Amino acid sequence: MLLLHGTPNSAGMFRQVVPALARVAHVVAPDLPGHGESDALPAVTFSAIAQAITELLDHLEIGPRFIYLHDWGAPVGLEIAMQAPEQVLGLIVQNANAHRTGWGPGWKATQAYWSQPNAVNAAAATAHLTLAGTRDTYISGVPPDVVKRIPPEHWEEDWRVMNLPGHMDTQRALIADYGRYAARFDAIAKYLEQWQPPALMVWGRHDIYFELDEVLSWMRALPRMEAHVLDAGHLLLESHADAAVSLMLDFIRRTAGK
Repeated sequence: MLLLHGTPNSAGMFRQVVPALARVAHVVAPDLPGHGESDALPAVTFSAIAQAITELLDHLEIGPRFIYLHDWGAPVGLEIAMQAPEQVLGLIVQNANAHRTGWGPGWKATQAYWSQPNAVNAAAATAHLTLAGTRDTYISGVPPDVVKRIPPEHWEEDWRVMNLPGHMDTQRALIADYGRYAARFDAIAKYLEQWQPPALMVWGRHDIYFELDEVLSWMRALPRMEAHVLDAGHLLLESHADAAVSLMLDFIRRTAGK
């Protein structure tokens, strides 16, 4: 089981699910380069990160695998999947975008930056790279009773780590490179259509980044996908880890016969 986190997180995002998953699978949960305790790459792109994770998988002699896709982890995990589709046992999709339907009004500044990468647009597209923006990833738009279940220490630690050498530059570079990932959506659609990997979706309905329309796009691409929309935000595992891990365990056992 390859667990791929997003921004502004690290492998610590999976702290509540790894022990249970480890009972049925060998779990690999790396800090992506430029996140957590991993050093930044000299040239930052999602393809370069995918190559680094592929080298890790090869070093660990990891064969067939489930891939958990979330946020930044989607460009990384889908590239790994598309390079070796025969090695994919299944996909777990958790607030991960792979279609244009996922973009709501909040993406206007970022899309403007992709089309015109000048200083003004860069500043607007990266304005959320603050402690407040990091906090918002956890709690913005999330119902108050759910917010109470999310420790502030988690986003405070993310903000500390984001300010390690090279990490903020990684964030900025990936915001720019996400436009190149979006240009591959058609190729991703062809991969999904051809290979139809078994898939489970666990989606936080109060996501401030990705629209609920994205859920239907995934389901159209993978008609046999098992989909669950939970009363959570973008970082679903912060408040609904127990529900998510139960669904994941059932999916793994059913799909891999464990």
